[in-house]
Amino acid sequence: MQRQTSNQATRRGPLAGVKVLEFAGIGPGPFCGMLLADMGAEVILLERAGGTFASQLFGGGRKAVANRGKQSLCIDLKHPDSKALVNRLIGQVDVLIEGYRPGVMERLGFGPADCLAVNPRLVYGRMTGWGQDGPLAQRAGHDANYAAISGALDTGRRHGGAPWAPPTLVGDMGGGGLLLAWGIACALFEAQRSGQGQVIDAAMCEGAALLAHGLFNLNAIGAWDGRCALDTSAPFYDVYPCADGEWLTVCPLEPQFYAAFVERLGLAGDPDFAGQQYDTARWPAQKARLTELFRTRERAYWLEVFADTDDCVWPVLSMDEAPQHPHNRARDSFVEVAGIVQPAPAPKLSRTPGQVQGEPPLQGEHSRAQLLALGLSAAEVDGLAAAGVIRCAG
Repeated sequence: MQRQTSNQATRRGPLAGVKVLEFAGIGPGPFCGMLLADMGAEVILLERAGGTFASQLFGGGRKAVANRGKQSLCIDLKHPDSKALVNRLIGQVDVLIEGYRPGVMERLGFGPADCLAVNPRLVYGRMTGWGQDGPLAQRAGHDANYAAISGALDTGRRHGGAPWAPPTLVGDMGGGGLLLAWGIACALFEAQRSGQGQVIDAAMCEGAALLAHGLFNLNAIGAWDGRCALDTSAPFYDVYPCADGEWLTVCPLEPQFYAAFVERLGLAGDPDFAGQQYDTARWPAQKARLTELFRTRERAYWLEVFADTDDCVWPVLSMDEAPQHPHNRARDSFVEVAGIVQPAPAPKLSRTPGQVQGEPPLQGEHSRAQLLALGLSAAEVDGLAAAGVIRCAG
């Protein structure tokens, strides 16, 4: 596992040279900005003096993983002198990211029409739960709400039980921030040809539906009928507890993997298992038998049984264990930044790989440097700080 300790590394990656202005928010917006920063973009985090719920929830400052590699510029957007300052920034960036409810940016004077008038090449990324229009556009919501209305949450039922999905992954991060970053990448590519920016309307509920495209496919052909192997109804696609309370994932879906799996367990001659993989009437009894069997030994024993095989049996690792797994260590899948172990930039590019560009900034840590780079004099920056328009760390 690599350690990143410098506050601002030399920027490298496929997005080096791209400049992004991120209006501070929570969840998918900061995640999108982190993805762009990891790939080399210069991301200026426009923070409010009072902070945000995200800074309270995730610790703020050096502890805010989603802010790694960004530069913090703290401006009071309610101050009458702030608009001209922000417009100067907008005129020099390639991308703007905002995650407010529809209409908020317009009321601040930084809606798409205002910003594109200042910078016609601007890629304007908007992140909301429901989208910029439609009956729910102004309603509040969270990850599970967006996954629910998309149809994706319903597919997470275990054995026909209550709908469930991993916290924040389906709507916020996968369907939200990741899809917004994809839209930004597409719009940047197009702007190179046309010389024109555009607005990206990224809705988490639509992103969640897109992530579930394969499940909609199965439903359309009648394969998602409550007895689908992928919903953990099948004994060969589920998690099982071991004698020490640890868990295994068991996923030998393909017939050849299933045959090897039952052979390793000594069940190849058992009439309830051999050749009966898709006999759904036998699934409850098979699941009960496997549950009983796996509980007889500790997880380490079972991992040894299935070592060096394609039986698709792997441990359920905790967040503390995952960075120490040999595979993750070999690929440097995790890094340590400011004392916090966290996922490394992904995916891996062969020629222009991304990297953590620096530690998460303190609020206002780069206010002075950013404004000086914008062309303001030191005296002007001091005046803005004295007037309360900006805040500088320290």
